Amino acid sequence: MLKLRSLAVLLAVCCYAPLVFAETASVSISSPLDGVKLDPKVRCRVYYDVTLGPKGHHAHLYLDNKQVAELRRIKDSYTLNSLALGEHEICVKIVNKAHKPIGVQQCNKISVEQEVLKFEESPTLIHGH
Repeated sequence: MLKLRSLAVLLAVCCYAPLVFAETASVSISSPLDGVKLDPKVRCRVYYDVTLGPKGHHAHLYLDNKQVAELRRIKDSYTLNSLALGEHEICVKIVNKAHKPIGVQQCNKISVEQEVLKFEESPTLIHGH
């Protein structure tokens, strides 16, 4: 009976362990969403969620192909400094201990634009006599 119980425990551990280690790596950027337009006066906060998987150690945040931060938490946010007007690409990439990307990432394209006021009618000038 003891051997049978030991075998059951061994099988449970062996069958469960691959499930734990087989977790696949993934990255999700929940904000800003792909294609969003931002006001240049508002600071851009990047919200992310990372599953490191067996090869990942931490993540890096990139702005326009330049690393701007190391992300040590798997779910958090990071505020970028003010962004210049124009198109930008924000990427979160999972990296190994040597800081090399493992190929799992998400990139969102955003644009920073000045608000353009549009008038439905031209202003009317009133002249007094």
